Amino acid sequence: QVQLVESGGGLVQPGGSLRLSCVASRSIFNGGWYRQALGKQRESVAIMSAGGNTNYADSVKGRFTISRDNTKNTVYLQMNNLKPEDTAVYYCCVKYLAAGPSYWGQGTQVTVSS
Repeated sequence: QVQLVESGGGLVQPGGSLRLSCVASRSIFNGGWYRQALGKQRESVAIMSAGGNTNYADSVKGRFTISRDNTKNTVYLQMNNLKPEDTAVYYCCVKYLAAGPSYWGQGTQVTVSS
């Protein structure tokens, strides 16, 4: 059974940092992080290809960093200098095979507020 377990969300003040983790039940081919704010569509935040190339939304460039630890089947999202507009539910999404389906985590709430 495929499982993705996300953690690391919470309440943080503007300018603060959080690190999200997404632990998979097996080796990951590629992965990424998405977010959905209340009343808005889900959007891509950061993507990491199988080869390690990264792609970020313009709104988070220079503040967020996606990384992975293959020994732990884990994808991370380090979020620095958080802003109120970063408030959303964050979801990880991974593929285990290049031509296989995408799997989504359950989501973790990130709230940036003073």
